[in-house]
Amino acid sequence: MAGRLAQVSGHLSNAYGRGLLAGEVAIITGAGQGIGRSAALIFANEGAKVVISDIDANRLATVEEEIKAAGGDSLSVAGDVGADEFPKRIVDATIAKYGKINHIVNNAGFTFDKMLHTTPDDTWDIIMKIHVRAPFRLVRQAAPYFRVKPEQRENRSIINVSSTSGLHGNVGQANYAAAKAAVIGLTKTIAKEWGPFGVRANTVAFGLIHTRLTAAKEDGATMEIDGKKVALGVPGAKPPSDAASKSGDAYPLIPLRRGGNTDEAAASMLFLASPLASYVSGHCLEVTGGAGI
Repeated sequence: MAGRLAQVSGHLSNAYGRGLLAGEVAIITGAGQGIGRSAALIFANEGAKVVISDIDANRLATVEEEIKAAGGDSLSVAGDVGADEFPKRIVDATIAKYGKINHIVNNAGFTFDKMLHTTPDDTWDIIMKIHVRAPFRLVRQAAPYFRVKPEQRENRSIINVSSTSGLHGNVGQANYAAAKAAVIGLTKTIAKEWGPFGVRANTVAFGLIHTRLTAAKEDGATMEIDGKKVALGVPGAKPPSDAASKSGDAYPLIPLRRGGNTDEAAASMLFLASPLASYVSGHCLEVTGGAGI
């Protein structure tokens, strides 16, 4: 088995010596931290020119510095993905610098948890705006650079981020679960409409990935949306360093007995963007440590 793995690794190194995404251009939203940051770094490491965006300009600048320090090529476009002008601004900036778009990773998002019977309209609407409307508008804006003639075609993909909440529902997340379920339907439609142009579209539905959204709410992490502070996290969540987490006792329903880290999450995005997934489209990849088995 070890010999076979070495052989496969050798084939990959020979075929993609400059990286799985060498010379390709990827837009990644929500790249200032967490999964988005890891995706930006791993895509750049695989040769992609990455256009990164985040609502937090300072965090975004730090990620751009990391990419360039590692020898990568990056362009930062800070802003709110939900803003009306955002899709045109980031697409125009990408084309102005790189001349094309190969991949869009719609990763930006957050949770705004409340029980269904206490969820006000604005709490429902903002989650729909960021998780459904924003990805739709960005993909639509980029359509001319994906729906291209055969002689212009390269490796191209759309990767939208969903959640196990969208697949299975979750207490206190009626808004988030509905939005993430909608993302799956949107992605399947993109796959059917743009497949004839050689474009792949897939969804990644993450389970427990350790980020500020899944950390203990008691830690006090917040973000500001439309002038309002939104508390992030899960009440009573255990950190990866917790003794119960290390032993696996904290996650008895996850076969791997642990949550994932952001690099592992980003690796699933890389796979879907890479030529290794050249015949994978219209799928929802559930990344859960085996919880969906």
